[in-house]
Amino acid sequence: MTSFVITFRATFSVAAICRALGVPVASVRSCLSRPVPARAFADEHLKKLIMELFEENYSIYGRKKLGKALKREHGLIVDKDRVGRLMGELGVRGVHRGRQPWTTKPDPANPRAPDLVKRRFVAERPNQLWVSDFTYVSTWSGFVYVAFIVDVYSRMVVGWRVSTTMTTSLVADALEHAIWTRKTVLQGVVAHSDAGSQYTSIAYTERLAEIGASPSIGTVGDSFDKCNGRIIQRAVQD
Repeated sequence: MTSFVITFRATFSVAAICRALGVPVASVRSCLSRPVPARAFADEHLKKLIMELFEENYSIYGRKKLGKALKREHGLIVDKDRVGRLMGELGVRGVHRGRQPWTTKPDPANPRAPDLVKRRFVAERPNQLWVSDFTYVSTWSGFVYVAFIVDVYSRMVVGWRVSTTMTTSLVADALEHAIWTRKTVLQGVVAHSDAGSQYTSIAYTERLAEIGASPSIGTVGDSFDKCNGRIIQRAVQD
């Protein structure tokens, strides 16, 4: 209350502010006459620094990062709880990461192809074995999903697609990209993936049948999927 009066008394009289807020003028004047506590004075100084650092860092820093920034930029060691309290008084908050999205969601209603790979991710020629997967990437505007298809023989990404949703069209578009990239007969290629509903959908499996590919499905969330993911990761890094 006192800080509010101090802020606006240059524009309005103390009596007018007190009447508008319905508080006794004498009580407010008594508070104003007392010396400002050292901690309150320090808090006001910290608020200014916190707000500057918050805005300089795209308004995403939380209390921990702002505490580190205060130490780095100004040599001040401030407890994160105190930073959090002052941020609350300023009406600002950092950006929090949302719940980690899950990409492998099986659909029990869709039949699953057999596992033709049995964890043997090797190939003797191009277009013998493709592995498919998709993952998520955190961006300023939220999560985006990236689907990949890798030729095991060359470790080359032959198809990929990015989308804000993890629907069948995401993996289907990556498949179409792979078909277009290879521009050759794909009869007999083994297309291996996890048991996510996108890969067991009718639209995806029918498209594999049209190009003469044999679908292969690993199990959900175990070492089969992890090996598949490592192949994708190495191919992207290369």
